Amino acid sequence: MKAVMIIFNQAHTERIEYLFDKLGVKGYSLWENVQGRGSNTGVPHLGTHAWPEINKIALTMINDDLVEDILKAVKKIDSINEEVGIRAFVWDIQQAV
Repeated sequence: MKAVMIIFNQAHTERIEYLFDKLGVKGYSLWENVQGRGSNTGVPHLGTHAWPEINKIALTMINDDLVEDILKAVKKIDSINEEVGIRAFVWDIQQAV
């Protein structure tokens, strides 16, 4: 089992929801109004007047066989508009209750 965290500009919300539906991902947690600055472009997403954009985070626990599909989809979303911003990170889940 893997944990996949996707940090994305709120403009991608519908794409992420569609991705989860398409892949049959039932459970996930969503954080809204996430502030930060990307490591590649360094463009702040702070929800302020100067930097008005804001991020969200989706975290899901999935079977190993779905990881590549999610990463491939995130890469495709990013390639359409790299300036908007989306990243995905994967961790091993050792145990769950």
